[in-house]
Amino acid sequence: MKRIVFATNNAHKLAEVKAVLGNDFELVTLKEVGITEDIPETGETLDENASIKARYVYERTGLDCFADDTGLEVVALGGAPGVHSARYATDGHDFAANNAKLLREMEGKTDRRARFRTVISLIRSGVEEQVEGIVEGHIATTMSGSEGFGYDPLFIPEGYDISFAEMSADQKNAISHRGRAVEALKGVIKR
Repeated sequence: MKRIVFATNNAHKLAEVKAVLGNDFELVTLKEVGITEDIPETGETLDENASIKARYVYERTGLDCFADDTGLEVVALGGAPGVHSARYATDGHDFAANNAKLLREMEGKTDRRARFRTVISLIRSGVEEQVEGIVEGHIATTMSGSEGFGYDPLFIPEGYDISFAEMSADQKNAISHRGRAVEALKGVIKR
């Protein structure tokens, strides 16, 4: 079994990624390799942040690793919150505040198109590669559902009439941005 560090301590992300990667890989968290501090996310893009986090882990552990960064990109808001998705309303990962701010910002907007985009940076033996996953959809006018996390109660993927938060984990993973990025990662790791 291939051992690889996933630059997260987020239990939701870890579960989503494990579900896609399956049992071919042993995922190791930051905590398990002794990284307990917050990794700086100073990039201006998702690509830069994923790379910064992966390099941070690799430089401290020398282990093969990957890191992701995800953003919700809303057309009517010029791509915002984008790289600032996790800290859209506050300095911390306050999902309720972020969703409330997004609903306020979308008031009166008729173009509700949005997409989730995940970028993953993989470093193996010092060589970095990036993959991404995208899911198109739109922002609902009210929150619905209790599954998932983040903007899931507001995001309705294209071809569906329910939010990510109304889907089971298996349903969401089959079509999600992170699921698509991890499938691409799986392909890169296996080649």
